[in-house]
Parts: sequence; structure tokens; C-alpha cells
Amino acid sequence: MTSENAPDTGGQPDPGAEAGEHRLAQQVERTGMFGTGTTGDTSGYGGLQVRRPDRLSTARPYGSYFDDIADRLAEGLERDGSAFAEAVPRVVVERGELTLHVPREHLVTVARLLRDDPSLAFQMCLGVSGVHYPWDTGHELHAVYPLLSITHNRRVRLEVTAPDSDPRIPSLVSVYPTCDWHERETWDFFGVVFEGHPALTRIEMPDDWKGHPQRKDYPLGGIPVEYRGATVPPPEDRRAYQ
Repeated sequence: MTSENAPDTGGQPDPGAEAGEHRLAQQVERTGMFGTGTTGDTSGYGGLQVRRPDRLSTARPYGSYFDDIADRLAEGLERDGSAFAEAVPRVVVERGELTLHVPREHLVTVARLLRDDPSLAFQMCLGVSGVHYPWDTGHELHAVYPLLSITHNRRVRLEVTAPDSDPRIPSLVSVYPTCDWHERETWDFFGVVFEGHPALTRIEMPDDWKGHPQRKDYPLGGIPVEYRGATVPPPEDRRAYQ
């Protein structure tokens, strides 16, 4: 489009142009049509850049009992001298489930409030799930805690992140003792260091195992396999798509 036929915006910024610039500033998630990271992209779209969208919070009202949980938690945090926006900077409601994204320095405080406040009463932590996103710069390691309130028959999920360079997250064993073995498993497979855990040792892999096998950067290994005259290369030598 030339300057002669460009739309007249009356001197105001062009929303379309601003949206395009914002999109180009977002982090590139993968390149190429299929994101192959080994041999060349044979799709013809090798120069395509797929960008990661912004991390957005769900707008109020959240629906169901989710607004009540957020309100009661905000009241409890205010009593403790903390702001809800600081302790829970992101709230996501997706597929009928509520996830509270909590900075690691606020994890124990938020979990204890969710457990002890009678209007919340999340008495059970059902586990600790680890996730590794190598492309999520500064937030590569995630720990996810699903909580259950038996009293109110409600569920909520806490999600905490830590960078690969500093993979430390406070342990929740002091709040939910059942996190003991779950945190050991997450440490074993992902390398998340749960500070304050009473005995953070391996639980699945041998004690002398090197590395954490469920991380995305863990080497797959393998050997070539011959089958009916053809050789199947090991996983690390195969063409990989994302």
C-alpha cells in the first residue's frame, strides 16, 4: 500500500499497524510450517515464524464459584498485608477450570490461605506436576498443584514457574504433607529444587542417575535398529516436528 491510497486515520495511530507491530514484537515460538529442528523443512514454508501470544488473564466475571474463590483469597491476602494482584498476577479460566498463577515467593502464603480460610478450605493437594518449556525464557520450569476442597466440593489449580538458571521453588510440605513424595518425583524428573523439603532425593530413578529424564533437553539416546532390510535411526537422528 502506497501513501496515496493509505487510509486516512485523521492523524490518529492506525490500529491495524499497531496490532501488527505488537504481533511482530512477540516471542517466536517456532520457525517453519512444522517446526522441524533437524533436517531441512521440506514444506516450502521454512521462513514462516509462529509467534507465541501474550499471556493474558481471564476477565471478570470468571463464572461458577471462581469469583468467590478470588474474592475470599483477596480478602485474606489483604489481612496479611499483601495485594491480590501481586500474589496472583494472572488468573486463567479455561475449559471450566480455574488456574491461579503465583510467583514462587508468594506460593506458601497463598497455599496456606487456601487451606486455612474456612470460606476456602482447600484441605487436599492432589499432587505436583512438573512441566518443562525450554522456549519460555525465564519461565522454563513449571510446577502445578491441583487443590481440592472437600468441604465445598471445589477445585483450583496453582501454577508456579522458575527459570532453568535458578530452578528453586519453596516446598509445600509444611502446608500439605502429602506433597512430600510428589515433590521428590518432580525433582527427580524435572530438576525443580523444592527448598525446605525434608528429604529431596530421587524416588523413581537410581540415586546415581545423571540428569532429569522428563526435561525437553534430556538426550533421547538410542541405537539404530534394522528391520526387514531398512535401518531406523535412533530418536536423536530422526527428523523431529513440533
